[in-house]
Amino acid sequence: MCGIIGVSDHKEAANIAFLGLYALQHRGEEAAGIASYDGKNIHLTKSAGLVADAFDEDSLKSLKGKTAIGHTRYSTTGSSNSKNIQPFLVTHRNRPMAVAHNGNLTNTEELYRELEGEGSIFQTTMDSEIVVHLLAKARNGNMKKWFIEVLSQLKGAFSLVFLVEDVLVGARDPQGFRPLCLGKIDQSYILASESCALDLIHAEFIREIDPGEIVFIKNNKIESAYLPGWKKAKKAHCIFENIYFARPDSNIFNENIYQVRKRLGRQLAKEHPVKADFAMSIPDSGNYAAIGYAQELDLPFEVGIIRNHYIGRTFIQPSQFLRDFRVRVKLNPIKNVLKGKKIVVIEDSIVRGTTSRGRIEDLKRAGAKEIHMRISCPPIKFPCFYGIDFPSKKELIASSKSVRETARFIKVDSLAYLSLKGMLSVMKNSGNYCDACFTGKYPVPIPTNTSKYLLEGA
Repeated sequence: MCGIIGVSDHKEAANIAFLGLYALQHRGEEAAGIASYDGKNIHLTKSAGLVADAFDEDSLKSLKGKTAIGHTRYSTTGSSNSKNIQPFLVTHRNRPMAVAHNGNLTNTEELYRELEGEGSIFQTTMDSEIVVHLLAKARNGNMKKWFIEVLSQLKGAFSLVFLVEDVLVGARDPQGFRPLCLGKIDQSYILASESCALDLIHAEFIREIDPGEIVFIKNNKIESAYLPGWKKAKKAHCIFENIYFARPDSNIFNENIYQVRKRLGRQLAKEHPVKADFAMSIPDSGNYAAIGYAQELDLPFEVGIIRNHYIGRTFIQPSQFLRDFRVRVKLNPIKNVLKGKKIVVIEDSIVRGTTSRGRIEDLKRAGAKEIHMRISCPPIKFPCFYGIDFPSKKELIASSKSVRETARFIKVDSLAYLSLKGMLSVMKNSGNYCDACFTGKYPVPIPTNTSKYLLEGA
């Protein structure tokens, strides 16, 4: 999962991209970068860390030009190192190109071996670089035909933004796994992963880029082309975007995320009510389902845990050591609220179970009398190959333990998950979602080599 943004033909292109990345920080905290085009050259600044750390006043001033793309990284293919930070920039036949990618290709190894056999030399170990090599190989004077030829070879999840000199190109895979929207500020067009990035810069939301659509933006004009078979392709929007990843103030997949999460909480309450003194959430992602849960049962809603907002999202940290440390630092229970109380804790998901176990232990130490946990999605039993770094199946607690066994492991008095049917019932166009992490039914064939590091030893 990553955040991407593109700005076309605006005198403040790099600054707008920078602000947009701030709004998309939740989509990736490992690294950030911006590339801009000044009419002659592409300028690039990128660094490990948060957006605020990756750029300073001097680096932003160096990003000259009226067209720019930006990226916040959360690695799903390739290690967390400097060579894999995006945007990725190349010059081919004196023509500079840069790309930023959100998603995960499922035919990475196949394309990599083919290109390497033809003489391509790779600088990174991420699937995004493959797209640039394919573009260089298929160089075509007609830009629409060029991109259609290249992007038709990709399988899996991709929302992409490109700088090809002064042309901003955006593209989305035919299944529409990852979101990508179009906006406008002044007379300039913006592409962004989520609408919250448009809100921050006071840009007008126009529409979502269609699954299978490629947009070409230059001189305040936009043209579209479509990948072959895009109309017949079964849509497979990632349902975990709605449950956890997207910001609650975003509109994606024609849904408002805040409202979706409240509906998930209400449905959860209908399926698994608890008689408790109050409902609470694990902030922040569980907040909105918890509000819906409490409203449905007419339960008080209390803030039982305070979050330190200067610590990043625990789930997307690249190692268990960092995840464990950040859980302890970022969440602190309020003893006076919890002591002697029977509580129902609403959480958006359980992945490995270790994080939930630590949180429950903290609540017990704070004096909670009973702790009942309710999860606003079904058990996650299968890894994701489309852009979320869910671990291998053996690391997913629900793949090897029953609900009762999981409850014992995380040490709660009771545990219940929202049903698959109940989850889908609150979604508009419920047949357009990918739910493979719950069902194991993958809408696009998964790779033979499923390692995140499949290109590390290539």
